[in-house]
Amino acid sequence: QVQLVESGGGLVQAGDSLRLSCTASGSRWPLAWFRQAPGKEREFVASVSRGGLVSDYADSVKGRFTISRTNAKNTVSLQMNSLNIGDTGIYYCAATLRLAPSRDAATYDFWGQGTQVTVSS
Repeated sequence: QVQLVESGGGLVQAGDSLRLSCTASGSRWPLAWFRQAPGKEREFVASVSRGGLVSDYADSVKGRFTISRTNAKNTVSLQMNSLNIGDTGIYYCAATLRLAPSRDAATYDFWGQGTQVTVSS
């Protein structure tokens, strides 16, 4: 079974930056980040293709967040800049057995335990 481990969450002030990392076991799966705020549904944040050449972002984070494959192994990072209170939530890394990522959480087969990101005003 594929295992994913996230790290890098924490408590920061609005306007600060934070970098999350996720390492998945096995092959170079398509990977994505989702987040869930208190009382809200889980939502798509960003995804990256197997080769790292194609990325996708939710409109709410476009221009502020950058997803990238960190090395030759199955590792992905999420650089978050200009954080605001709306970015607060638990961030989950997910992997899919499909050939390409998507924005739909239902298409992902494996999930990490999540890492908490809290942005204060």
